[in-house]
Amino acid sequence: MKPNIGRLTGLDREKLTDALYGLGWAAVKKLPEPVAARLGDRIADTVWKKRGKGVQRLEANLARVVPDATPHALSRLSRTGMRSYMRYWMESFRLPTWSRDKVRDSVDVQQAHLLTEALESGRGVILALPHMGNYDLAGVWVTRALGVPFTTVAERLKPESLYDRFVAYRESLGMEVLPHTGGAAFGILARRLRAGGLICLVADRDLSASGIEVKFFGEPAKMPAGPAMLALQTNAVLLPVTLWYDGTPVMRARVHPGIEVPETGTRPEKAAAMTQALADAFASGIAEHPEDWHMLQRLWLTDLEPRDAGDRGTEAA
Repeated sequence: MKPNIGRLTGLDREKLTDALYGLGWAAVKKLPEPVAARLGDRIADTVWKKRGKGVQRLEANLARVVPDATPHALSRLSRTGMRSYMRYWMESFRLPTWSRDKVRDSVDVQQAHLLTEALESGRGVILALPHMGNYDLAGVWVTRALGVPFTTVAERLKPESLYDRFVAYRESLGMEVLPHTGGAAFGILARRLRAGGLICLVADRDLSASGIEVKFFGEPAKMPAGPAMLALQTNAVLLPVTLWYDGTPVMRARVHPGIEVPETGTRPEKAAAMTQALADAFASGIAEHPEDWHMLQRLWLTDLEPRDAGDRGTEAA
């Protein structure tokens, strides 16, 4: 989430952004859990009432997911969505202080056997997730509850010091983090998979020029080609995962059946079919729990023209 810092620009904006995130990590993790939860709800409600660009974009995106929602219902859904989004941040600021038992008890994974069986196969495993629930918490569950390290990719953030904070934070949780930019990430991910390793990728929004067009809630959007291309190149198992909250301290997760490689077609055609299947799995989870899909940026192709460069925001993906 990018703080609303008014008309500051350039270096001053970057310094203030970094300072605000630093304050969150330093202060929130010291608060008692109920206090942090109430603080998160208050912040979310304040941001929601201001109806800035992020909230408006969230409502526009949710209108695709719940097309029959009345304006009042959509407004209530976006408020719940902002509370869910802020819960992600409050939990993430506090995650470094959580014990192994706390992590294990805070996540309930449905069909976890699909993941454990894939790991036991030795083929390498790709977990692909949308921006739902708390994917950092899901990652910590993998490293601590299952005892399995994994590799992920993070978007380059500005300022560089903020990116360094996120890398250090995720590495402290047992993750190997690669920068999204540059061509080296794909090769490293492929090597990890060929060695039978696990990688986790947030994969519902394309951040490159090489995304694959899919139908998503009935309209064209682009999603990253990476998960499908890695599966094709390395014979890894590609598993979609969706996450949600249910009003309890426990986050729920579902491991969906693996995405099969089509028997016929060119490599680009196979990648397109697999990415569409991934989008369909994401859509099924998002439709069931739209309030936990934290998509505050433009996604569908009809929303990207003309594109507002400022709409991308600073995002920890």
